[in-house]
Amino acid sequence: MRYLRMLTNCLIGGMAFASYLTVLVLQINPRYPLLRVPGLAVTLALTYGVHATAAFYALTVLRQIVATEVISPGWISFRVLVWLGSGSAVMASALTWANLRDLGPVLDPDAQSRMAAGALVLTTCAGAMVALVVWHRLSPRRATRPPALVLGAALMASMAVPLMLRGPGSEPLKAARWSAPRSGLAAPAGGARVVAVLLEGASLDIIAPAAAEGRLPNFERLLQRGASLHLATVRPTQPGPVWAAMATGKAPFKNGIRSAASYAPLGASDWLEVLPDYCYSHALVEYGFLRERVHSSRDFAARPLWNLLGAQGVAVGIVNMAVSQPAREVLGYLVSDQFVRMLASAVDVEATGGVWPAEAATVAASAAAQAARDRQGAGAGTPDAMSELVAQPCSADLSHERIGAELESRFATRFQAVRYECLDAVGHYFLRYARPAAFGDVTEEELQRYGTALLSHYAVADELVGRAMAALRSGDLLLVMSGFGMEPMSVGKRLLERAVGNARLSGTHEPAPDGFLFAFGTDVRPGRYARGSVADLTPTVLYFFGLPVGRDMDGFARTDIFAPEFTGRRPITYIPSYE
Repeated sequence: MRYLRMLTNCLIGGMAFASYLTVLVLQINPRYPLLRVPGLAVTLALTYGVHATAAFYALTVLRQIVATEVISPGWISFRVLVWLGSGSAVMASALTWANLRDLGPVLDPDAQSRMAAGALVLTTCAGAMVALVVWHRLSPRRATRPPALVLGAALMASMAVPLMLRGPGSEPLKAARWSAPRSGLAAPAGGARVVAVLLEGASLDIIAPAAAEGRLPNFERLLQRGASLHLATVRPTQPGPVWAAMATGKAPFKNGIRSAASYAPLGASDWLEVLPDYCYSHALVEYGFLRERVHSSRDFAARPLWNLLGAQGVAVGIVNMAVSQPAREVLGYLVSDQFVRMLASAVDVEATGGVWPAEAATVAASAAAQAARDRQGAGAGTPDAMSELVAQPCSADLSHERIGAELESRFATRFQAVRYECLDAVGHYFLRYARPAAFGDVTEEELQRYGTALLSHYAVADELVGRAMAALRSGDLLLVMSGFGMEPMSVGKRLLERAVGNARLSGTHEPAPDGFLFAFGTDVRPGRYARGSVADLTPTVLYFFGLPVGRDMDGFARTDIFAPEFTGRRPITYIPSYE
């Protein structure tokens, strides 16, 4: 019976921890209505609450085994709950401050200040509960009723006050008004083009030393004869929010894409926009406790660059941009990030909604098929399990390059952007073999087999960049960009991934490592420049075309990367907003 009473106390402690996490999730999702909290609370209680209860119970039993004084608690024991409550509050406080630091930038300033105030209240209450623990240990008489009232008040205040500060939930962002492209509008003067090569997951920390050794000659040319700078990425560091910030020049709380997807708790119809960090929250999706809905192009709350340019008469060509399915009307062509994936099962490629205009779908499908035949003709050698992990994204890159080339020959565009995903996939699985010292458990056999795998894929990207450089004309601008880099996984993260069956993962971009930007062309001033942001791309492209920059954009036009002769004849101009 003693151990059963211990279990009831641990259950209360576990549910308190789940309640703290519920408050945290609501704080980083300020638009989620409080009226829908029951479904969210039940979901977190069935997951985090149950696991916290089990952990608390294991610790309590262990204490019984090793301690000289065996306790026999009541069904609701102040002696046990003061420890569990203070422990839950301290952990919740640490999680809240960590999430405010990392996810605060995806919140609007008012929500950030409200969350900071709530975190301060929680920390104060946690300190009061820790003081109760100390008092209870030192007090000779150990009266429990007044301290129990203080404990209950601190627990209630630490949850209720942050919720009150957070508010009932704000209105969701409205989808951006998509302006129709205007082909009859006079385009900006000149015939210069912008070609953007977007390399997902590429890291300047890998490119720079390999280029210095002469192993990546085209990247070396960019470093020596072009402009280069690091780019701060956004959190969560996922393709959707990163490339959305790039495409709109705006922070996630303005552009509407705050994470890779939206998530609905059990029995709820409202959607969460962001899951908390540092508590392995994506396990809720993996094990079916949250429903996932991947973002679509209709979720943008700000107009992306290709729509802004089309509305000004600048024809665009977009291939494989994140969050671009379904393909929406542009002046030029757009192939969504889902088109190549849908080809295998599509009966009518024009009906997939993956290409604009619809008649370009046949051309894109033919180009993808030709790329597949080229791969078969070249021969891929004998694939192994590791190679198969990256086969799909790396093959898709070849298809996207061929699609872009075929459509570009049929459409006269002045801005083309193609996103390539192979380096990201390869970095996730092969970084451990490129940086064995960071892991310590890489065998000689693995080094011989996979030691050059990552750099060989960077060499493929180098050749791709070389082809883009060779196609430039006088006055054109080449932008080679990575939205985020790649770093070795921490030991704790690797252990978690092994626990859920992803033992081969070794690289991560969750700590928000910098991306980079290379600019190369007639009007570029070579050199290394101050760190920028992924949101700088859209204002910089607008400036290059002589179009005004929106004052509501969070990025800046990087005029410093252009030669004085260019900036002297093209002063930067502004408008309040393009929305």
